[in-house]
Amino acid sequence: MKQRQHDADVCAHCRANREARTQLADRPAWVKDSVFYQIFPDRFAKSDRVRKPINLEPWDAPPTFHGYKGGDLLGVAEHLDWLSDLGVTAIYFNPIFRSASNHRYHTHDYYRIDPILGTDEDFDELLAACHERGIRVILDGVFNHSSRGFFRFHDVLENEEQSPYVGWFHINGFPLKPYDMDEPANYEAWWGLRALPKFNTDNAEARDYLMRVGEFWAKRGIDGWRLDVPEEIRTEGFWEEFRERTRAVNPNLYIVGEIWSDAGGYIDDGTRFDGTMNYPFTTATIAFTVGDRIDTSTMMDNPHYDVAPAIDASGFRQRIERLLAHYPDAATLANLNLLDSHDTARILSIASGDDDAVVLALTLLLTFPGAPSIYYGTEIGLEGGLDPDCRRSFPWQHEGEWNGRIFDATKELIALRHEHPALRSRAYNILWPPDDGDGSMSFAVERSAGEDRLLVVVNAGREREKQSINRDQLRFGSADRVWGNAELTPGANHTTVSIPPRAAAIWTLSN
Repeated sequence: MKQRQHDADVCAHCRANREARTQLADRPAWVKDSVFYQIFPDRFAKSDRVRKPINLEPWDAPPTFHGYKGGDLLGVAEHLDWLSDLGVTAIYFNPIFRSASNHRYHTHDYYRIDPILGTDEDFDELLAACHERGIRVILDGVFNHSSRGFFRFHDVLENEEQSPYVGWFHINGFPLKPYDMDEPANYEAWWGLRALPKFNTDNAEARDYLMRVGEFWAKRGIDGWRLDVPEEIRTEGFWEEFRERTRAVNPNLYIVGEIWSDAGGYIDDGTRFDGTMNYPFTTATIAFTVGDRIDTSTMMDNPHYDVAPAIDASGFRQRIERLLAHYPDAATLANLNLLDSHDTARILSIASGDDDAVVLALTLLLTFPGAPSIYYGTEIGLEGGLDPDCRRSFPWQHEGEWNGRIFDATKELIALRHEHPALRSRAYNILWPPDDGDGSMSFAVERSAGEDRLLVVVNAGREREKQSINRDQLRFGSADRVWGNAELTPGANHTTVSIPPRAAAIWTLSN
């Protein structure tokens, strides 16, 4: 009898563990239905209610590596109606914690808001205002490294081997040389940058500190973490523990990793991250829609940012099919898809000012499975080359200079995405070009969710193209064009699509 009771207890324990693991692996359902907007806090908007230091750069002046513009959190709060009207339902903020850099990836204090951005109360006001509008808030977590100004590292600088925090970092010897470039630093730093001492995440105290930071902001009410360079943390079980502890606070917390290459080991089973910043989608889309229009000065020295050479529709199809086949459906729907970010040149500048290319890229972005992310200003055609130029201030006072075509396309495509479940589903049935390729520059895909079906067609070429899609591939009774410019002619055996050069169109299909 005791043995049977023991076996029953063991089975119950195993079931509980399995249920807990399943819950951790569940991706938040809200992500796939969201439209994200990435904000670089120093450059989006500033409020008169936030006190500022004197030595700020003029808002409209070209950005520099070290200068501050004075953007703040209440500035964001005062522009939430703009974001809601655009269709934004989630904001991803670049770091907002105390730091000695305008980008704030050099963290001084993980528990406090940077004073140039405002106060802790300002953050609470912004968070509440976002949630009142149904906008979720994702923070940037920089847990691989801190900064020279981080209290524990500063203690090591002062007290050397007698510091109680010496084990928090990878120290190779003393004295440390955080500023003297002619001497060895004597500590490990991210990419060798002395300003960014790397945490020793094998150290139990340091590890628990970072876990508690994740829990703290989850308790404050954030909706997710974007994790900076998470591949750099190689401590076994670190990210599994981070997920378990933060998801215990908020089971719907979204956790997305910045992984430029293959993120399979991090997102496949959902025990680390829900999704990744989907740069493979970014690069394939740019190589197709921008093609040979690319401004070579905007190309990054990054082997994973392969936006050149240009590809035709067959090349795009191949790259997208590989991408979709590589990740489980749940991960695909939780990926953060983007065209540009604070780490890349802006899409309009990449395209040498060709707004046709931007509209085509936006069409592919906003009709792709996963969560689309708009980098602040992309919707009005804000330009910018590589860092720091890609971090220009939002030109609120120069509305007459905004690109109305890009803005209208962004807003209309976001509205279509919200209206149609098909655009938020995993089903992505590529219809054109043929598998064997024909040099075509046009691409067609059916998106579906139950009875909701749409046909999306993009022509990235310089000539009008006609597609002949077999009726066995695409059966429908009638088609209604809801966006764009193209002609669709149903036939007995084939549907013919005639699409002008550098154009896109979307139809709803009914049986």
